[in-house]
Amino acid sequence: MSIILQGSTSGSVTLQEPAVAGTTVLTLPAVSGNVLTDTSPKAGNVIQVVQTVINGTTTTLTTNAVFTDVTGFTASITPSSASSKILVMVSAQWELNKSGSEVTGAFKILRGSTDIFVESANSQGFEAATSGGRTYMDGRWNGFYLDSPSTTSSTTYKLQFRLQNNGTFTVNSQGTQTGTVILMEIAA
Repeated sequence: MSIILQGSTSGSVTLQEPAVAGTTVLTLPAVSGNVLTDTSPKAGNVIQVVQTVINGTTTTLTTNAVFTDVTGFTASITPSSASSKILVMVSAQWELNKSGSEVTGAFKILRGSTDIFVESANSQGFEAATSGGRTYMDGRWNGFYLDSPSTTSSTTYKLQFRLQNNGTFTVNSQGTQTGTVILMEIAA
């Protein structure tokens, strides 16, 4: 067996034994590539990413109600460290139809049963006013939140929505729209 050190035309590579008694073993993989010898990620490094894609699923509210789960908009992640942060990113297509003078709606993101991001009733311009004779509005909602769940247990995040006033509030109203929930574990 031989060890080949390859470098540029200048400089040097040094292999040095540890300054402690005993034997230290560095096991190299049986493949080509770079070797990471530090298993502790630096603060801000992405440790893992989980994604849920929602396609062809429609959820509609027709009466004023409390916040309600949006079908399919959920994802779970198991943090590798209790000090990690979870970046939650949600994207959903929506449509509001009014049957009275106006209709408004709002979204919120939950960790388990705990609210972590909540909008007021008419946030994000979800107000279908009477001007111009329009009876509906639609668009795409993008929500972001950096959470500190302080656990290494599986943690579930989900999207809910609520209708205010008279009308209907639909997520993925076209049926062919794609929604996403992305969770990123970030080293603290």
